[in-house]
Amino acid sequence: MKKLVALFLALAMVLSMASFAVAEEEPFEISILLPEFPADYDFVNDFDSNPVLQKIAELSGVKLNIQWGPNSTYTDILNTTLADKNPPMLIAATDARAPLIVNSARAGAFWDITEAVQDAENYPNLAAGNAGVYANTAVDGNVYGVYRSRAYPRGGIYYRSDIAKEVGFDREVETIADLTELAEKLASYSDDTYALNMCSYTAGTISVITVAFGAPNTWGVDENGDIYPAHKSAAYKEGLDWLRHLREIGGIDPNFAQISTSDWDNIERTGKAFMRFDCLDNAHRQQEWFEQNADVTEQIFQTVGTVAKEDGSITVWPQNAGFNGEILISKSSVSEADLPKVLKFLDWCNTAEGVTLINAGLEGLTYDVDEDGLRYIPEEKTEEYSKNSQLYHNNVNQMGMGVAGNIENPKARVNRGYSELRQRYEDLNVLLAPYAVANPCYPFVSETYTAFGAQLDQIISDAAVQYIAGLIDEDGLQAAWEDWAMQGGDQITAEYNEAYHAAQ
Repeated sequence: MKKLVALFLALAMVLSMASFAVAEEEPFEISILLPEFPADYDFVNDFDSNPVLQKIAELSGVKLNIQWGPNSTYTDILNTTLADKNPPMLIAATDARAPLIVNSARAGAFWDITEAVQDAENYPNLAAGNAGVYANTAVDGNVYGVYRSRAYPRGGIYYRSDIAKEVGFDREVETIADLTELAEKLASYSDDTYALNMCSYTAGTISVITVAFGAPNTWGVDENGDIYPAHKSAAYKEGLDWLRHLREIGGIDPNFAQISTSDWDNIERTGKAFMRFDCLDNAHRQQEWFEQNADVTEQIFQTVGTVAKEDGSITVWPQNAGFNGEILISKSSVSEADLPKVLKFLDWCNTAEGVTLINAGLEGLTYDVDEDGLRYIPEEKTEEYSKNSQLYHNNVNQMGMGVAGNIENPKARVNRGYSELRQRYEDLNVLLAPYAVANPCYPFVSETYTAFGAQLDQIISDAAVQYIAGLIDEDGLQAAWEDWAMQGGDQITAEYNEAYHAAQ
């Protein structure tokens, strides 16, 4: 009898310990505010009825409590939420530079995670993010959110490789000398075609070439550690000279400034120009158009990778700041003791399994996997998977960050013939990112720029266009820059310097 009692006691202790272990492994609950976009079916917010939320808990150890705010009124909802004494632990901000977010960060509403996103030992996936993009989201030099990544750097050069072969250029563009040779040969193709497709939106074209020559991205930091405007860089003038030369030899339509952006694509599609400085992903869209509308069966577009200067250095214009909002951690709802748990969850969200689950949902519920290991939706399951996606996954992707790039596993299957160009685009985003030139003043506010920046930017832009078009010479260009300085440019420079040095 004593042995039985002892056995029962031992079993009771084991069961007690097992219960304690289960309790310890209960998911850590995190509340999050996300923007919601309209759908035909209402999202299943109940954890016990949502397999996507359950899978997130299984893989990350976190039970999500999602609070939704309609995207149409999201700014108002953020205002109300941030004024609440107990806001959600995580908050998705769709505009990281909005005054509300900047002022709230300065007032101490969010945890400063500057050190955490550099801590590769504890948060390897957050630390895999681009330092320049984190800097772009910073407020007074401090990082308060994990950015929701956008294709970065994205801006670049693509051209008609079939036409290039016809004019005798059949190799990769690796240097500015190569690019110049290619442009000059394309310019010689015929009297009624042009090398470079340039239109009234000149900012992107000018930025791609001036930064390639080594100019700053809008603002730079000189050898003394002071802020200065890009147009004061010798490389900026070199880039303008490159475009002016190309226009002089017939490589740019002399009426480029009057060409509408709505005609930009059509110029390439009608064979009137063969190169473009723009978003690199437009190359595979143009390739697709030719396949669908001109019976093209081979790759006729090519994207350019790194373009080295004479000294071998490489600088790339990033086209965007690398993010579309951020995920912030509320300081009033997350204790210092719980902060590492929340950061660990954000780190998990940026793993391959986290990114795939957040962006695509679950295999067998929202997608299938083919024999090549790629994600796709069978035609016969389109309606079923679309409904499942809206019920269990819709808008969960709004908490996606993807700071380490496209590491989805499995990746999506691409069914069109331009798949090689699409893959090259993704590869180039990774390849070019380390060479992207950030705007050091992006995180700062200049009151003068806020009031007069648009007019002052126009002075610089108009002068550049007129110089490329041959309407003014170097003296005219210099006169415009001096006008910019007197009308407020010098004051903006001083304000940015003050903010920049204070943050250092």
